[in-house]
Amino acid sequence: MKHLFLLLSFSLLLHGILSAQLPENTQQLVIGIAPDSSSSHVTLSVFEKNTNGWRQQGTAWKGRLGRNGLAWGLGLHPSNLAGLKKKEGDGRSPAGLFKIGSGSSFSFGYAPSIQKKTNLPYKQITTKDLWIEDSKSASYNQHILLDHTPKSTWEKDAQMRQGDYAHSLKLFIAHNEGTAEKRAVANAGSAIFFHIWRYSGAKATAGCTTMDPTKLKQLIAQIDPSKAPVYLLLTNADYTKYRAAWKLP
Repeated sequence: MKHLFLLLSFSLLLHGILSAQLPENTQQLVIGIAPDSSSSHVTLSVFEKNTNGWRQQGTAWKGRLGRNGLAWGLGLHPSNLAGLKKKEGDGRSPAGLFKIGSGSSFSFGYAPSIQKKTNLPYKQITTKDLWIEDSKSASYNQHILLDHTPKSTWEKDAQMRQGDYAHSLKLFIAHNEGTAEKRAVANAGSAIFFHIWRYSGAKATAGCTTMDPTKLKQLIAQIDPSKAPVYLLLTNADYTKYRAAWKLP
């Protein structure tokens, strides 16, 4: 009986690992590989899938991650993988598989328009655009648009437009996604984006993935929602570990 229990447990664990395969309709994949779970450095690349399989698009480039490294986020991968779990304010980037964008929450910026695919939603940020990082709110980890100028301290703290160049262009990474139908998991981390790095990459982030502004513009210009784009962020060891089971490039 003990051996049967162990075999069943192993089978369930294996099923969980295999269930993290990329969605069948995903044809575009941004891959971020960190040296280890404590590193704030990442190497990024873009792959696209055709009848011949996955092919890298262009060359890889450098980016920055959370100042304290990585922790498993909430996305398309199993939630029971061994290791640290992402928490609000932990200074870690969420590791795993995540949709890029969701609904109308894709790209945001200060400019009236940007170079992008015609089907990629873009929102010019105004003073009325908020991103909610208060885990007690029903709108936790969601974009909301006020019908008035922010008045309360709570509203002002949540403003997406803070006169901060690093956040003048950003692309949403759907970690712990909150929607009108499904509330995000409280305190599991919020406001995770690709955005512009600080001090030319000399500074780590609070959990986002950042890069040179030219690279970010190029990345956003490539993203095609019709290809169900996904972001994969793993350590080098975990990429090797899950590559076959998750059918990665």
